Amino acid sequence: MAGPIPDLQATARAGTGKGAARQARREGQVPGVVYGGGEDPQPINIKYNVLLKKLKAGKFLSTLFNLKIEGKDDVRVICRNVQRDVVKDLPTHLDLMRLHRSSRINLFIPVEFINQETSAGLKKGGVLTVIRNEVELKVTAGDIPDHLIVDLEEMEVGDVATISNIKMPEGSRPMITDRDFVIANISAPSSLKSSGGDEDEVDGEEAAEGEETTEDAASEE
Repeated sequence: MAGPIPDLQATARAGTGKGAARQARREGQVPGVVYGGGEDPQPINIKYNVLLKKLKAGKFLSTLFNLKIEGKDDVRVICRNVQRDVVKDLPTHLDLMRLHRSSRINLFIPVEFINQETSAGLKKGGVLTVIRNEVELKVTAGDIPDHLIVDLEEMEVGDVATISNIKMPEGSRPMITDRDFVIANISAPSSLKSSGGDEDEVDGEEAAEGEETTEDAASEE
């Protein structure tokens, strides 16, 4: 399950509109807005270097933050959008949504595959093929999981791991409920596939030889 909620430091932005946003960027800030939660939207600025570091760390859009603004109560937020410069691909604006602990939201949660070293199928030379490395879940804001777990230890060559094989964290459920979709599988190693092909060729050659023998016998008669 999720660990301590990380802080996200911001300052209140007095002005609104394009002029105030440009001024913030000139000062090394990224403008943004906090909305939802039954309160009025709050224009904010976040230090550019701080935001860029968090974006590079990954999972920014699926992380619940404790937003800290001087003079205001802390509030839990999640980022719903980061606008980027079309040329430099650098952040220019972000939208944060206020959440209560009981709020329900849709998030993509990464999948972690454990016990690869002891997996029966992988030890035999099988190949792990990941179909989905993240799954969209409906989760509770106060209980967002870090990841989902697929245990490979008992999986053999040819086995498939589906969403029903994953124990859902408390308060979470898959967004797709009408089918048991595949997460990953362990396929046969290429060496076995190629050897199987050789056997087919041998069988074919033997069959051809048998046909030739029959034809020869018929011609002799």
